[in-house]
Amino acid sequence: MNELLYYKLTDKLMMSIEDAIGASGMDIDIDCVNAGGILTLTPDGCLPVIISRQPSLRQLWVAATCGGFHFTYDEGKKQWTSDAVGETFIDLVNRCLSEQSGEQVRLDF
Repeated sequence: MNELLYYKLTDKLMMSIEDAIGASGMDIDIDCVNAGGILTLTPDGCLPVIISRQPSLRQLWVAATCGGFHFTYDEGKKQWTSDAVGETFIDLVNRCLSEQSGEQVRLDF
């Protein structure tokens, strides 16, 4: 994957996450800050889930209280995947936000 496509995909994904939070209608408030290739999602009164770009590796990394996770874009599946995690990127982010907030979080992005 070339650098331009990598940035296009990560920008689109991060904006989709922000839009999903805004449209979720959930009772829990999730603060969302996107700066310098890092998207910080902080459920009200909880520790954040951090999604960061790793351009030199063409990866996305997720940091949460349950661990750190690395995802690479699978062009055939058209999604961010990880061999080490048995979940999709979307499911992992939802799980981490749910665990850290103590509330069921289901974002569709």
